[in-house]
Amino acid sequence: MAADDNEADLVEKVRNGDPQALAAAYDRYGKAAYSLFVRITRDHGASEDLVQELFLRLWNRAHQFDPGRGALGVWLLSVARNMAIDYVRSARTKFQAGLRPLDQTKTTAISYKPREPENVIDNAKAVREALAQLNPNQRKALELAYFEGFSQAEIAAQLSEPLGTVKSWMRSALERLRKAIHGGVKP
Repeated sequence: MAADDNEADLVEKVRNGDPQALAAAYDRYGKAAYSLFVRITRDHGASEDLVQELFLRLWNRAHQFDPGRGALGVWLLSVARNMAIDYVRSARTKFQAGLRPLDQTKTTAISYKPREPENVIDNAKAVREALAQLNPNQRKALELAYFEGFSQAEIAAQLSEPLGTVKSWMRSALERLRKAIHGGVKP
């Protein structure tokens, strides 16, 4: 199929079950879709699966494409973008569903054996006790930062607090934890 063939004809052939038309659409847009998936998901394996799913959707839902509203490539990449975002959100949700706050983690579950003194966190009981002594704002800020990966600015926005306040909570919470862990000093 020549590059200047009408996309409406291509879609019509896909609608009529022509596998050659689907192959032509894949040849035209497969690499761009894959690149978009990798850029959003940062996962090559998932991106390959998503490309396959994208062209399966084209095969099954070609009737949804309206050539009067735009180009096939734009439509496919729009669908691809939405699929990638859904994938990332789903993966994040699955990951977060398995997380527990640190104070609910069993001591035996922490098996980290540090190699350097500056990385020492070998007393899980001290960590739990130190966390229990933090005020709710300090604990929430630490949980959002360390377990959900939020930046301090994102934490401030989520908690509707000034950025300086969040930074202060985190600094004082970390200092209290450091003292409890390294010095055996109660926070």
